[in-house]
Amino acid sequence: MPGLPADHERFARAALPAYRRDLDTPLRLLSLSENATYLVCDDDPIVLRVHRPGYHSLEAIRSELAWMGALRTETAVKTPELVHSCVGDEVVTAIVGDRHLYVDAVTVIPGCTAEEVPDSVGFATLGELTAIMHEHVQGWPVPAGFTRFRWDLDDILGPGARWGDWREASALADTDRASITRAVHRVTEELSEFGTGADRFGLIHADLRLSNLMVDPAAPSDGITVIDFDDSGWGWHLADLGAVVSWIEDTPEAERIVAEWLRGYTKVRTLPEAHLALIPTFVMLRRIQLTAWIASHADADAAIAIGPGYAVGTARLAERYLDDHTWLR
Repeated sequence: MPGLPADHERFARAALPAYRRDLDTPLRLLSLSENATYLVCDDDPIVLRVHRPGYHSLEAIRSELAWMGALRTETAVKTPELVHSCVGDEVVTAIVGDRHLYVDAVTVIPGCTAEEVPDSVGFATLGELTAIMHEHVQGWPVPAGFTRFRWDLDDILGPGARWGDWREASALADTDRASITRAVHRVTEELSEFGTGADRFGLIHADLRLSNLMVDPAAPSDGITVIDFDDSGWGWHLADLGAVVSWIEDTPEAERIVAEWLRGYTKVRTLPEAHLALIPTFVMLRRIQLTAWIASHADADAAIAIGPGYAVGTARLAERYLDDHTWLR
């Protein structure tokens, strides 16, 4: 799958005049994943996001920003505020030579990511916010031209999956692949039977891990700001819970987080027993999805930090998912 060019900073810099900034304004790389995110370091700082080629169309990016903005203005969910270009565009086209990439900008959120201070995150509050997001979509008049991709079984687990093929994880032995394959079969059976009815499948954030939540330890009453809707799309509601325990799915901490998140979520939305019974399946689904992501994004910050042992851990978790009927229940 195509990635960002190595000179992605040149595209961020090429976009600066569209936001009335000089080309030599200092930039600081904040994160490098699907996209490159830069802080524009001047008296009126903003955050620029340089989109990787081929991942989203211009219409899809505008649709993402539309939902993010609607949540910000119509619900209690805090999101960054979109910064329009000097001619009013939501997205600008940055040109370097004969190449172009899309760039958008949002306001700076005080504080840091929840990944840096995980103890400051109230997961019950996050669960409540997630339920509000899911409820919002039920009555939101989707704008004309709105388009986001789907997170269905084929797009997550198939050989042509959007984040890559988990089978290509280099650290896996044949026995590991066999264990994950058995788990994939069970996940596929259960979610195929579960279906995609409106009470369980809709527009979701799809990546509510700690690095996509902003908190300010100096102002805890400000709560959580949800950022990075880049992967938002149509998927199972409980996939958002699977994302919350990204990277720590196999730890006791994950079990505590799941319980707290559910306590908050069910204050807003009812979850029938049939939905609750599938929580281990959605956590396993996310774990396999991230294993594929690491295999196909070796240069991303998160992939470098987590290391090759994660894929082997996925095999062990697959065995637990298949054999331990008390896990996450």
